[in-house]
Amino acid sequence: MSVRPVLLLGNPLLRAVCVRVRQYNTPELLALVRDMADTLHDFRRRNGFGRGIAASQIGDRRRVVFIDIDGPLAMVNPEIIRSSRQMMTLWDDCFSFPDLAVKLKRHLSVEVRYRDPEGKEHSLKARGALSELLQHEIDHVNGTLALDRAVDSRHIVYKSELERLKLVAGRKEM
Repeated sequence: MSVRPVLLLGNPLLRAVCVRVRQYNTPELLALVRDMADTLHDFRRRNGFGRGIAASQIGDRRRVVFIDIDGPLAMVNPEIIRSSRQMMTLWDDCFSFPDLAVKLKRHLSVEVRYRDPEGKEHSLKARGALSELLQHEIDHVNGTLALDRAVDSRHIVYKSELERLKLVAGRKEM
């Protein structure tokens, strides 16, 4: 188990489409999941935010996502199998560009199919914040960043400036 460095915006591995995991319950896969959990928890402790991480963010090209909201969940080969037509607009952030916020649109709800590290198949229906998180992390394993989904270039801002503007505007939406 170890904390691994998080790749930052500009690293070409963040744009790579990750490869499907073919073998489950291997020492290498289980070690990757432990490293992802350790890295997520360390990042959250140091930065005050963080709910999920994709393997590509620590330099591993396997399709693995780890989230921790109400408890830890490792998802191997996750794929969105259904998306709502209804969308939500929100400000997103990312471990790979921790000082930036990006305004984007995401599906309000999704259904995701995945396997656990032991290989058992699962599906998860998510709405709201969990839906957004799953879309964000699955984008990562597809080589897509939140920046790619920005409403427009004016909605990529430093988080500190966004907070300052919200305070000045009485927390009104930009």
